[in-house]
Amino acid sequence: MQSLQQSYAGLDLLVRLNADRFLFVGAISAAILSGIWIASIL
Repeated sequence: MQSLQQSYAGLDLLVRLNADRFLFVGAISAAILSGIWIASIL
């Protein structure tokens, strides 16, 4: 039972780190797309 809890904690940490990375990629993509959209209007 204890090893199951430890593996779940490790998996939870991995998911949190990857979620942060996906958020970063999403923010950069949104900024690039916003720039393209604004440039197309001007």
